[in-house]
Amino acid sequence: MNNKDIWNELYNAAIEVQNGREVSPFIEAGGVAAALLTESGNIYVGVCIDTACSLGMCAERNAVANMITNGESKIDKLVAVMSDGKAGLPCGACRELLMQLYKDSGNIEILLDLDTKKTVTLNELVPSWWGTSRFENA
Repeated sequence: MNNKDIWNELYNAAIEVQNGREVSPFIEAGGVAAALLTESGNIYVGVCIDTACSLGMCAERNAVANMITNGESKIDKLVAVMSDGKAGLPCGACRELLMQLYKDSGNIEILLDLDTKKTVTLNELVPSWWGTSRFENA
């Protein structure tokens, strides 16, 4: 599968689970959906969970939790689909979690635009990350 096809596959996997909905009077889910491709070729998805008490979870972190639950930790590509159907960037908390996953997390490729297949690396979003030296000593 070529690089352009994988972006479509990831986008479609995210759209498949997005389904914005009210879970309860306190919780909404699926406004944003994410799909990630691991270095071993598996796809994991997640949706945002927004709560009245602010203890929710972003779609990207939900997808990462799904990946870790299934025994993996190395991401190759990531797409987040916003409520308007466009690709969007991970928030600061998600960027931080992604950087902490493994030494080469900065190479994770993130989709900016589905039509043009424009991407950015996590290193470009988090330059001069504070934790780099810990990986050198690990």
